Amino acid sequence: MTNPQAIPSRGEAREKQVQTIFSEIAPRYDLLNHVLSLNIDRSWRRKAVDLLGWERAPRGRFLDACAGTYDLSLELARRGDFEGTVISSDFAQPMLVVGKEKLSGAAVAPVCGDTLELPFPDDTFDGATVGFGVRNLSDLDRGFREFKRVLRPGAKLVVLEFTVPPNPIMRAGYMLYFKHILPVVGRVVSGHPWAYTYLPNSVREFPGPKALAGKLTDAGFEGAQWRLLTGGIAAIHHGVA
Repeated sequence: MTNPQAIPSRGEAREKQVQTIFSEIAPRYDLLNHVLSLNIDRSWRRKAVDLLGWERAPRGRFLDACAGTYDLSLELARRGDFEGTVISSDFAQPMLVVGKEKLSGAAVAPVCGDTLELPFPDDTFDGATVGFGVRNLSDLDRGFREFKRVLRPGAKLVVLEFTVPPNPIMRAGYMLYFKHILPVVGRVVSGHPWAYTYLPNSVREFPGPKALAGKLTDAGFEGAQWRLLTGGIAAIHHGVA
């Protein structure tokens, strides 16, 4: 398997290697998400969907990109008054396959597609979410432009992603966990020798909340804002197409 230190920061090579990582850890992905986040990730997803504004189009079509095993897609699809459809797109097909047993009649349609080249026409969706996925894009600016392209005017994009806490004490504890505990637990549970070493590296390299909001603005989203979650270990960004 590839050495995690050799993963390129951009380009097709990074895209291929990230696709390989998530394909290989798919069978244990859900378990690891909940264990490593102490189940806090569930409340984060609820907050992300709360900010989507799906109530404007309860029968609309919504995109969940980098959908993985559908947790964020299902958070929307199972809302009481939601009567629309969630299109769940991910370029790692094993993730979509592993998670499919969770759908059980939910209005969720999986599509194997690359967020950098979404297989949808312009102005298709009434809103879009992406949970813990934009950090893995080999070209973040291109990804945001693709979201802008497929969203209808006035639709909202909501981005849930890890970030580095601004408080020095919180940041020190967070990085201790990310650098020393998470890789060990991830390696034992997933059986993958380095996927959970890649994760903390990718978080450290990722733009902070203000810079990420700037990238949303540069891609054409209006009113880009963010809120920190759980002391700043994650953040929700949102903007209007």
